[in-house]
Amino acid sequence: MTADVSETLFISDLHLTAERPAIIELFSRFVNERAVKADALYILGDFFEYWVGDDDPADELAAVFGAFNNLHDHHVPVYFMHGNRDFLIKKDFEKRTHCQLIQDPTTININQRDILLMHGDSLCTDDIKYQQFKTQVRSHEWQKTFTSKPLSERKLIVENLRKTSQSETSEKNDDIMDVNKQAVNEIVQAHRVNWLIHGHTHRPDIHCFTVDNQPVTRIVLGDWYDHGSVLSVKSHPLSDGFEFELENFQ
Repeated sequence: MTADVSETLFISDLHLTAERPAIIELFSRFVNERAVKADALYILGDFFEYWVGDDDPADELAAVFGAFNNLHDHHVPVYFMHGNRDFLIKKDFEKRTHCQLIQDPTTININQRDILLMHGDSLCTDDIKYQQFKTQVRSHEWQKTFTSKPLSERKLIVENLRKTSQSETSEKNDDIMDVNKQAVNEIVQAHRVNWLIHGHTHRPDIHCFTVDNQPVTRIVLGDWYDHGSVLSVKSHPLSDGFEFELENFQ
């Protein structure tokens, strides 16, 4: 980056797991080749396939934590938002990776533009069964009970939940698992923004529409199953320049 141009990167839905070593390697390369040169990196949820608690050393993901250390060494701030797979990430993980946990939703400002960041699952209001499950597992009582179990038992529970989720997802209509347009309009109105970035649906695209006669841009990040999906936002502080590109990283 030149002195008058800054770049902020956004990623989500990497679903990192030891079962997919190629994607772990891809993330490490992304950090080495792209992210260490950026001004900031935002991770908008589902970074891991699952996370059962900060007491898990996750030795099989050593390369991932090495990448976080690399970003820290290059003074690149990393902001981490929970997804539906890694909502049990807490303060110990934050300290271990030098990242900063942010709420869902969060509004940031880039070159005088307010941008709303979300994981995106809360916008999928038509998937009633999922929303009920989310309410259950996000409760303090459920998390306290779950994290009190032995690590091996927690992993077994999550593996079973994954299998159930995959089975149920295959039977759901695609539209049910996408965002609800009214939910999108309401969140944009509530936060008074013209820009929204989220993941979760695995449907990378750029949607332009109007809400209350105001132009709105909704950028959907892609997953990291076949390749990396990265949103680059470049701004020019000395002008009103603002460029964004949704790109693949391979």
